[in-house]
Amino acid sequence: MRRKYFKIFSGCVVIKGNTRSLIVDLQRENSRLIPDTMSNVIDYFQSKKSVNQAYAYYGRENKITVDEYLDFLIQNEFGFFCEEDEFDLFPEMSNSFETASPLTNAIIELSESTIIQIEKIIFYLEQLKCQHIQLVSFNELPQTTFVKILEKLKNTNFKSIDLVLKYNRDFDDNFIKKLDTYNFRITNLLLHTSLRDKIYEYSEVALFNIEFSQKQITSFNHCGIVDAKYFNTNLPKVLESLSHNSCLHKKISIDKDGNIKNCPSMPQSFGNIKDTTLEQALNHPDFKKYWNITKDQIEVCKDCEFRHICTDCRAYIEEPENQYSKPLKCGYNPYTNVWEEWSTSPLKQKAIEYYGMQELIKKDA
Repeated sequence: MRRKYFKIFSGCVVIKGNTRSLIVDLQRENSRLIPDTMSNVIDYFQSKKSVNQAYAYYGRENKITVDEYLDFLIQNEFGFFCEEDEFDLFPEMSNSFETASPLTNAIIELSESTIIQIEKIIFYLEQLKCQHIQLVSFNELPQTTFVKILEKLKNTNFKSIDLVLKYNRDFDDNFIKKLDTYNFRITNLLLHTSLRDKIYEYSEVALFNIEFSQKQITSFNHCGIVDAKYFNTNLPKVLESLSHNSCLHKKISIDKDGNIKNCPSMPQSFGNIKDTTLEQALNHPDFKKYWNITKDQIEVCKDCEFRHICTDCRAYIEEPENQYSKPLKCGYNPYTNVWEEWSTSPLKQKAIEYYGMQELIKKDA
């Protein structure tokens, strides 16, 4: 028989949910929803059971279903057939996530206080081998000031620079086209409070993604939204999520007042950039408190099929006193597989009031 044994590709990860599962192809960076029964069949085959053994195990009455599952997996290139003596020749991929740098990403809120300290901040981040940096401004930033910041970042080792800035008339298409000359590491530019809604894909205007948005973003209260459009099937991000917190692991932030935090939206500060180095903050006993909280530990999320391609917010949660509570701004129910508007849920109103988001909800409605 040509189909003796079936093996899932090592780059495919099956995430089991309460009522259905998700199979993620980390090599192609895509995913497909599958029934939980299919994920059980996949598990059965991965225990080195033959197709004939599967027919016997699940009963001849389910032979058609088993064949349909196998056809689906083959057609989508999630696995392959092999002989028994070939089965062990294809080792499993390690699910461990390792990076040598003490930090991987940083958020800096641009203000008078932090712009004055920008060279010091850059120096500290380079010392800690930080790879990705996001610059955020809720107020209009003069073009000259912005260019100076980019030039200070030009000869650094950051892999990417993500920009979230308030729109002003200086940021026209001609200026944006020149940004690569100031710093070629820019990967994304979001101009909020704009006069228009417009998205330019990579290379349409510049060699990075650009979004003009009319949405008024006035604080980090806008962060933490869980939505399918933010799902990430990138291999490093999925592997990181399996063992660590998908948002806060190896992250550091500096708010507008220079306070050093895990996230700008979180209340606890670990010093101020004026008199504390980032390394000192990083070594604080509580700084890494959230780094290893995974979605498998978080209430409701642990039953969600999307949990390891989804980000996680510990700054805004449904039960503010419970660090393992579901993210406040998630409207997905893994028990019904239904997405709903999170802000109107009666169960979330107490937390919305706690975080002072009542006016924000009205504006976004």
